[in-house]
Parts: sequence; structure tokens; C-alpha cells
Amino acid sequence: MADQFYGLTDTGKERKNNEDTFIAQATADNKFIIACVIDGVGGYSGGEIAAELAREAILQRLSKPAGEIIPIMIDCFNQANQKILDEKSRVKEHDSMACVATLALVDIERNQFYYAHIGDTRLYLLRDNSLIKISHDQSFVGFLEESRRITEEEAMAHPKRNEINKALGFEANLAKDSDYIETGQSPFLPGDMLLLCSDGLTDMVASSDIAAIITPDGSSLKDKGYQLINAANTKGGKDNITVVLVKNNKQALKHDATMPTVNQKKNEQPIAADTVIVRTPITQQDNTEPMSQKSKGITVVILAFLVLIFLGGNIWQYRQNKQTTTVVAEAVTPMDSKPQSALEIKLQNTIDSLKGNLLILTDTVFSSPISISRAIQIKRDTLFIKVKGKVEMVADSSYNGAAFNLAQQCKLVMLDSLTIKNFKTGIIAYNNALLLKNVKFDNCSVAVQSLFAIPGNKFISGSLQAFKADSLPVAHKQK
Repeated sequence: MADQFYGLTDTGKERKNNEDTFIAQATADNKFIIACVIDGVGGYSGGEIAAELAREAILQRLSKPAGEIIPIMIDCFNQANQKILDEKSRVKEHDSMACVATLALVDIERNQFYYAHIGDTRLYLLRDNSLIKISHDQSFVGFLEESRRITEEEAMAHPKRNEINKALGFEANLAKDSDYIETGQSPFLPGDMLLLCSDGLTDMVASSDIAAIITPDGSSLKDKGYQLINAANTKGGKDNITVVLVKNNKQALKHDATMPTVNQKKNEQPIAADTVIVRTPITQQDNTEPMSQKSKGITVVILAFLVLIFLGGNIWQYRQNKQTTTVVAEAVTPMDSKPQSALEIKLQNTIDSLKGNLLILTDTVFSSPISISRAIQIKRDTLFIKVKGKVEMVADSSYNGAAFNLAQQCKLVMLDSLTIKNFKTGIIAYNNALLLKNVKFDNCSVAVQSLFAIPGNKFISGSLQAFKADSLPVAHKQK
């Protein structure tokens, strides 16, 4: 497991001490990789001490990581916050110290990662040569950049880029503000890489240059780490620089998925609106070995016999099910001659023409519900759709399809704070590509239909991830 993660910190060119620290190690039971970057808040006395106190608290809490992962990570930050507060009250010279931190727990076996974040350290996901910023900078300049009011280059040069809104040591009780700690989880697929870093890197090196350094497969994580540090120092090294890299070294598997069909009999109960239906088709692989001519002849006879049995069984099954009504959400958009609504066309065109991976939908642009008569198609590798205000997708009265169809090539699609209403099926997705946050399914027969492509003739282990329902939206930071 050691070759799957690496961490490195450097003082930089202008600072005399290093207020950064990091964690890059496996848990005691080797179940998770702990990746963490902690940055003592610059300009305050004791930033270096605050960072070290936070590191100790996190490692102590993760020495026995039993229970649900996200609550454990929140508790890590709560305990770190309390240690810093205790030190501030004990030593007067340290009464202004604080630190920011990004923590990730990576479950390589189950291809998942979980994260918790406070401040302006960052978490990136590299997938298929595309670098995606996962965490949000909790600062005014971060808000300006993420809302696209300023460019990345302008943010890097902004005079207030290091002013933060949240940190460990700022507040006495983090639980009073449920939005204080940003948390989340996401698939971590074979070939994916995580980068955690302090602003000493991102203030000096643009994201495109970071991606160019860590994307090539030829160099080790250690080499990539040193290249990132050198790049920041080459640009001036104005702050401490810390990077932690985690790689999923599993071999990527690619299999074609087939569309399952399911018969719903007349006596069956209707599906609840919050039910998640999972279909698991199995694609067979040809593992036959070369045969002799005699074996081939015998095989032909056997195959012919099996074909007759198969045809007979199909005829009998057809007669038995002749009156059965088939109810299944097809992953093919129903063709409808009815014209599409203007907002529906606008949403599809916006997704298709989007240059980045983040799409923000506002109720000022989509001021009325988006009437859907054909499924919105998402054919991108990665896409984050975040709603500001109230945006609803409502099925047209004559439409019986899904609101969204995610193509098989989608690897990570997140929907945040969207309402999907009156659909037969809310979302159709493949494998573990879909991530939901505060999505409301209103009067949908099936909320999510998830299709899994699993290789045949293999021993399969694992479990299906479940969605959690709540009567209130999960609080999260509004940008």
C-alpha cells in the first residue's frame, strides 16, 4: 500500500519557518489511507503549533476508526479545534493561532474516498487526465473564483487571496454551525488520483500546470510531489508548500453493459417514490480454449440441443407472460413529436457546450419549472450541477421517461439541491457514477435506476451504495 500515497512539505523561498504539516499513512488495520494537509494560518502567532496540534488530534481519533466515516472525520476536526482552543487559553502569546485543513480517508478496496475540509487548503481529483477541484475555498476570493466573477489567474494575484472565513481555532463550538465543516464522499476509481495541497502551491501554480505535472504515468508519486514543490518554488515560493498524493493503482476494467428488462405483474404493489431500483446485468466473456476437431463436433451437437431447449423455453415463457405488462425505465430517450420547451433546450445545450466540469443553475435564469419532454442526456466523464435558489425539473404531462440519462462513459456526476418532479423515473445511471446532495424526488415512481456492468465468470465481492433520505436538506456552505 505504501506506493499508493506520498506526502511532502517545503518551507518555500521566503518563509523562515514551516507552518504546514501533513499526514500520508494507512490506518492501523490498513483499511483506509489517511491523507491530510494542514496549514497554520499565516500572520498569526503559533500557526505552526496549531497545525501540529490538529495533526496529533486527527491521528489520535483515527487510531481506531470505528463507525460511520463522515461523523468520524467531523469528530477529528472537533477534537483538533478543542485542542487549539485549549492551547490559546493556556498561552497568551498563542491566543490568535489557528489552522486550516483538508482531510481525506481513502478506501481503495471499495473504490471510495471521504473528505472533510475547513479553510483554503484544497482537494483535487485527477480522473482521465482531467483535474477536478472537489473542496471549496472558504474565503471571499474563493467565492469570487468559483462563481466565475474572476478568473483563476486573477484569484492567484488577488491582494485578499489569503483572507479566510473559517478555520480550526476561530470558533468555540463548530457544531453550532452545521455548515462550518465541508464534507463529502465520491467514487475513487482505478487510475484515479487525489491531490491535497496548501495554498503555497495553488497561489503559485495554475491548475493546468498542476495537471500537467501529475498526469503522466511514467513518474512515481514521490517524483510528482517533488515536481509540484519545485514548480511552486520556481514561481517564487512565497509561502510554505505541502502536497499529498494518493493513487488508485488498480487496473481499470471496461465492460459493455446490457439493458435489463423487468416484468411487473398486476398483483405487485406500486414502487414507493423514494425507492432506489438497482438492475445488475451480467455480461458474459468468452473463456473457451482451443479444441480439437472431434471436440468441436461434439460441441456443435450439444449446442444444437441446447438451442432447441432454449427456443422451447422461450416459446413457453412467451405464452405464460403474454398478458404481462412490462414496467421498466429504459435508458433510451423516448422519441416524442411534441416540441421541447425553451428551458429544456437551454439546459441540454448548456450541458453539451460547458467547457469546465461545474455547472451552476440559478432560479434567475430558470425562473419557472423546467418542463421536460425528453430526458436530459449527460455524456460527459465528469459533471457537477449545483443549484442556487429553487430550480425544478417537471415531467411534461405526456412524458413517461426519465429526467436524466447518464451515459455509460460517465464516471462522476453530482447533482446538488435540485428538485425532480412527476417523473416515472428520476435518474438513470450506470455503475457508481451518481452522487446526490439535497436532491428532492417529488412524485417519482422510481427515484434512481442504477445499472451495473459486471464481468461474467468472475467472483464478485462488494456492496451497493445506498442513498440516505431526510426530511430536511443537509446543511452545506452556500457560495
